[in-house]
Amino acid sequence: MADKKYQILLHEILFQGYFRVDRLHVQHDRFDGGQSPVFTREVFQRASKVAGVLLFDPQSDKVVLVEQFRVAPALGGQDPWMLEVVMGMVDGGETPEQAARREAIEEAGCEVLDLHPIANFYTSPGGTSEYVHMFAGRIKAPAEGGTFGVRGENEDIKVHVLDAARAISFLYANKIRDSQTLIALQWFAMHHTDLRSRWLVSDVGTPII
Repeated sequence: MADKKYQILLHEILFQGYFRVDRLHVQHDRFDGGQSPVFTREVFQRASKVAGVLLFDPQSDKVVLVEQFRVAPALGGQDPWMLEVVMGMVDGGETPEQAARREAIEEAGCEVLDLHPIANFYTSPGGTSEYVHMFAGRIKAPAEGGTFGVRGENEDIKVHVLDAARAISFLYANKIRDSQTLIALQWFAMHHTDLRSRWLVSDVGTPII
């Protein structure tokens, strides 16, 4: 794959608002050894870096998820209130880790004590530049949920504090409709026992290996 080449022959900005839409005129090497014709693709420029964090309290074995209004499902005639992990754009000068910690406080009122990487991935590489850095974050879960969010950004976010087993069960009941949250919870379902034991050890002062 590293030997294959491509060219961006023309780069147009079609729309610039809160988000941006670009049109690229491209040509690339084909698998049969030839060259593709020049063709165009539109790219939705949302954010080059996004941080997500699945909040987990190993002491109480609780997961914190957030619920908020999302306009795209409303456009499709579906329930627009989505249950998700904490997510947010990485601001200029921030690392993804710093953004994950900031967003956890802004969206859920939770301080992240430790971060463990889950995966880095494009949400939809055929159409958007959005690239996600997903983490699990160790927290002290609140006794109950609340409402959070930055009012200046029109955020209205409800916090849900769930038993880990119940959060995982949402996967099998098709109650998770956000792709990033699906990825985080699928990873968590596979690594829950190991992650909890490692973080419980770290809570009593032994370093995580």
